[in-house]
Amino acid sequence: MLIETAFCTRDVLAPDRFSCWREHISQTYVPMDVEGDHPADTTVSQRILALGAVQLWTMEHSPMTLRRTQKLIQQSDPELYHLSLNLRGTMGLTSSGHEAEYEPYDLVLHDTSQPHLIRATASHGEDTTLGTGLFIPRKLLPLPEMAIDSLIMRRLSAREGIGTLLAQFLTQVTRDSGSYRPDDGPRLGTVAVDLLSALFAHALDVGDSLPLESHQQALLLRIRAFIQANLHDPQLTPRTTAAAHNISTSYLHRLFQHEEETVAAWIRRQRLERACHDLADPAQRTIPIHAIAARWGFPRAADFTRAFHSAYGMPPKDYRNQSSQHCRADSC
Repeated sequence: MLIETAFCTRDVLAPDRFSCWREHISQTYVPMDVEGDHPADTTVSQRILALGAVQLWTMEHSPMTLRRTQKLIQQSDPELYHLSLNLRGTMGLTSSGHEAEYEPYDLVLHDTSQPHLIRATASHGEDTTLGTGLFIPRKLLPLPEMAIDSLIMRRLSAREGIGTLLAQFLTQVTRDSGSYRPDDGPRLGTVAVDLLSALFAHALDVGDSLPLESHQQALLLRIRAFIQANLHDPQLTPRTTAAAHNISTSYLHRLFQHEEETVAAWIRRQRLERACHDLADPAQRTIPIHAIAARWGFPRAADFTRAFHSAYGMPPKDYRNQSSQHCRADSC
């Protein structure tokens, strides 16, 4: 299971819930002041998953206002970008004299080093708002800081393209957090950064205006996001990936020459890791192994078994049985 920190007002007596939540959030590494619309009826449920240096948060709560003041920034400034994905209700954001509102499936970036105010309002007929997002150290994003800063408070869509892929990743990792191991956290954090960087590169429409190195990095991020979205396609190869990005196969290989793996090896590992996850999932125990293999781009069972054995030292059937035994021992 991923390392998780949770807070829930259900664990607190009703009269003390608002003050307890206010004290809790004032003592985090990104402290904020809180004003509740109806403090006596405060409801908060917050989860934070550790993905290496990246933090994935999900929060459902009553309508409220959260302020990050200059005084609180001086108290603690971890120098993070804060990405929010609104899932229910309306989120208003005020920073540097600008105001904007965000509806469900809008993505917005802001800077924890700048004073800002977040106003969360429930939809008609609802009592709470719901959102998820990321805290990302600035140094982890490969694009120029000036370019990223131009995206602060800009509305980005999670309804299409890379935004949808990022939203699906955030919600799926949160939903399935119990099926991952703690050492999966940093790898998932890398995926999150790759997807976010690819989204930003797309939003910036980076091109010849950026230095060659930054342009190549942005292209590489787009390519990784494309691969992750098309792992199910058995026709996904370096050649088809290059064609989809209007570059030559040789140029694609040059982009990966300073990476730890070749593009073909990276595609194979991504497929195997997802198949590995599904084989270890008790909820998918009845799904035939060949069906899981086909789901992740291995239409030939023999090819999958050979690749899996080479990567994990055992056939996929033995891996599934071993995972099932561990699960029973741990009372999954």
